[in-house]
Amino acid sequence: KPINVTVIQVYAPTTGADDEEIEDFYVSLQQLVDATPKKDTIVIMGDWNAKIGSKPITGITGNFGLEDRNEAGDTLLEFCQNNSLFITNTCFQQPKRRLYTWTSPNG
Repeated sequence: KPINVTVIQVYAPTTGADDEEIEDFYVSLQQLVDATPKKDTIVIMGDWNAKIGSKPITGITGNFGLEDRNEAGDTLLEFCQNNSLFITNTCFQQPKRRLYTWTSPNG
């Protein structure tokens, strides 16, 4: 049976962004999610500029999150919880070279 899939590509503000920019990003994203037909499967992919931590959260993350959670990670996890979304790349153990797209100069 065919299904409809809505794919949304994002680039979240970096940790240096001001609160208003981050709020605007999530408000716009929520509007897109709300406009998506309820029967559609939603895939939101992109660069979230967030650390969600290594502790699994039932219904939101798997067993392979990384490091400590940051404020951007808190915001992303809240968004996922509010919209019944799962962070799928936490379901699979990745080779070390695939864990990051960027590393800060101080690690």
